[in-house]
Amino acid sequence: MELMPFTQARERAIARVVPICEVETIALTAALGRVLATSIIAPENVPNHDNTAMDGYAVRFQDLEKTSETTLRIVGVVQAGSRMDETLGAGEAVRILTGAPIPDGCDCIVIQENATRDGDLLHVPAGEVQNRWIRRAGLDITKGCEVFAKGHLLTPPDIGMIASLGHAQVQVVRRLRVAVVSTGNEVTAPGAALEAGQIYDSNRHSMMAVLHALGVDVVDLGIIRDDKTSIATALQKGADSADVVLTSGGVSEGDYDLVKDVINDIGTIDFWKVRMKPGKPQAHGTIGKAMFFGLPGNPVSVLATFLLLVRPALLVMMGCKPAPQKRMTLPYKGAPITKGHDRMEFARGTITFAGADTHVASTGSQNSGVLTSMAKANSFIVLDEAPCEIRDGDLVTVIPIEY
Repeated sequence: MELMPFTQARERAIARVVPICEVETIALTAALGRVLATSIIAPENVPNHDNTAMDGYAVRFQDLEKTSETTLRIVGVVQAGSRMDETLGAGEAVRILTGAPIPDGCDCIVIQENATRDGDLLHVPAGEVQNRWIRRAGLDITKGCEVFAKGHLLTPPDIGMIASLGHAQVQVVRRLRVAVVSTGNEVTAPGAALEAGQIYDSNRHSMMAVLHALGVDVVDLGIIRDDKTSIATALQKGADSADVVLTSGGVSEGDYDLVKDVINDIGTIDFWKVRMKPGKPQAHGTIGKAMFFGLPGNPVSVLATFLLLVRPALLVMMGCKPAPQKRMTLPYKGAPITKGHDRMEFARGTITFAGADTHVASTGSQNSGVLTSMAKANSFIVLDEAPCEIRDGDLVTVIPIEY
């Protein structure tokens, strides 16, 4: 079977999924990491009144001498949360504190560092600027504008912005549910004693961690041995209880790679094998109404294929709009990387941000079983399909890793 090019596989993985339609209304305090089901439109200006950006004195600019000191009479105090009902008169000044509404008639704030107070008299030196230190209504958000579009994934600053509009609740897409399975006779749970030939199950824990970071609900189906009946039962249970079934192992061509065969029996495979390294053996398909993503068995391959192919598709299922892959061009530093095969390779790299000397370097051994290469990485160094060699100082394409 011919390998599918990586770019085509990524586009196909995204195109084949269907966004969740169910909507729920939740408290804003619980909305971090959720996806908006409706747009957020500003009901008012933010701020909703002109206010001062600094502690000082509210004055009329026309009262100030241009080349000499001006003396004004202080007639009151305005602090945040209060307001002055009277219009500021000629020759008057008002003590004003940060965030307080600008009195009518005022068009200049003299900050307290620039003025001298003598009882009720204020001495203002020449050189003040009209409208300085005044934050106008709507400076941050204008009434009627779209603050966030439907499909926006909410971040901590977004929560604050929505709160500033007075919303206590938001409408969001319900959480995506993903069932996770590890397969293999050699795999055992952390905490248990290892028998001869066994390894601890890092894949399921990696998958659950990246899913929790993405904000989805995880259904843990545990470890399934290399038995077609057991695998079929577990995958069907996952499909019945979740929107997505995610497995590791069992999708290559070995005698005990049974997951792909089971999917052919109880579901469908849309595509299999991708021209990429790590991660060539993988399967994408469906089990009933659930999407199926079968990831490779090697620990690095699991994370790489999830981040590069599965994560973008899950975001679309969560209601986010498809986004282009983020890429950077940086100089490479370190020993040469030689690639003799025709698969697109994603070497694990570390970006060092150092101004003009910002660069990317390899994390070391790129063996797909060396999980430390992922633990140290904050990026993938992209090596195109053709055989190539990257040398110190060469410009390379880099994909920042997002969890």
